[in-house]
Amino acid sequence: MAQVLEFRLPDLGEGLTEAEIVRWLVEVGDVVAVDQPVVEVETAKAMVDVPCPYAGVVTARYGEEGSELPVGAPLITVAVGAPASDGSTEVPESAGSQANGSGARSQGNGSGNVLVGYGTSEAPARRRRVRREQQVLVPVDGRPTQPEPPEVVEGPVPVISPLVRRLARENGLDLRELTGSGPDGLILRADVEYALRAAAAPARSAPAPATAVAAAPVASPGGTRVPLKGVRGAVADKLSRSRTEIPDATCWVDADATELMRARTAMNAAGGPKISLIALLARICTAALARFPELNSTVDTAAREIVRLDAVHLGFAAQTERGLVVPVVKDAHTRDAESLSAEFARLTESARTGALTPAELTGGTFTLNNYGVFGVDGSTPIINHPEAAMLGVGRIVPKPWVHEGELAVRQVVQLSLTFDHRVCDGGTAGGFLRYVADCVEQPAVLLRTL
Repeated sequence: MAQVLEFRLPDLGEGLTEAEIVRWLVEVGDVVAVDQPVVEVETAKAMVDVPCPYAGVVTARYGEEGSELPVGAPLITVAVGAPASDGSTEVPESAGSQANGSGARSQGNGSGNVLVGYGTSEAPARRRRVRREQQVLVPVDGRPTQPEPPEVVEGPVPVISPLVRRLARENGLDLRELTGSGPDGLILRADVEYALRAAAAPARSAPAPATAVAAAPVASPGGTRVPLKGVRGAVADKLSRSRTEIPDATCWVDADATELMRARTAMNAAGGPKISLIALLARICTAALARFPELNSTVDTAAREIVRLDAVHLGFAAQTERGLVVPVVKDAHTRDAESLSAEFARLTESARTGALTPAELTGGTFTLNNYGVFGVDGSTPIINHPEAAMLGVGRIVPKPWVHEGELAVRQVVQLSLTFDHRVCDGGTAGGFLRYVADCVEQPAVLLRTL
């Protein structure tokens, strides 16, 4: 006799308490294998495919697409241990005997995976033969029904980005009909957009693609209400907490970046991987934090202690279609400019496609914010709680500047540092910012400290 196990929304880590259902990957009546993704959810930090730790037949789903579920809420129920019968199809069976409330491994050989790629089952799933025509589902109301046959898909669709899948789904485009232009036939967003334009050409009107994953506005008397949820809600909560708990102060300075830009040009002219400007700024930041470790710290309010951190995990602000995110370059203090450039590029691409994992969005100890990409000169950054400081970098533009006693046109940038006044005084913050400015104006200063 089949046993019905309940799989609940697992703890996705890093303090996340809820997730929004973006897309169901299975239907009631579908046969699922151990670790097969069953639902695509969006947290305040990333888009995640959630795999089921049980194998069997899906008997119920909980929650509609677009709805939010708290961690621990039921996701699906799965009937496992169906009886064998001749002439049936093979279905992998989990040996779990009890459903765990967090979706973790139950007693037996069920998978302990929570996110796709986070480990594997300890042993291969056993196979049991189940007669398709004799499967009986047990819905919530208890009335047996015959399952619908699962949709037949000829091989996996070569697409990675959840945003690409969502764009295609919301415009009624079948990804299986596309040929990807990416590596190994990978379907890219450009492929989907091209197909949508081609399909709309006969009607001379193209549908507006869903380019942003955000809460839908709701009309109300006197204005429009936009729910503070998802990324926008997480940003609002974090910034509010920062301004509520951290007594911050800001100092700033203009710097002549002409020599830094020349140094970067010379480095890239030598051949090899290109060095990005943000990588050079990050290298300067890590050197400055080594001299002023007070700014690479956090405040333990319960213990009334300042915790100075050994490693520099450098966050950087990135504006995406889902909103502002802060990917983190782990152990930035151990990386050279080439390694930093590669990691910034990788994380930026993952942010653009919505593929960042929760681990890549948390754990930062200091943040670098290059708001110059928006064409502005200055800003007063809000500290990324629970960090102690953030360095802001404005645009680099030609301006009149006194250089070696004469007026000249130089590449000038404004640097601003917002810091937690609990961890240090203005002298330390000013020393840090002055050192950063000196390295920008004379990159050789950095070489003397290596």
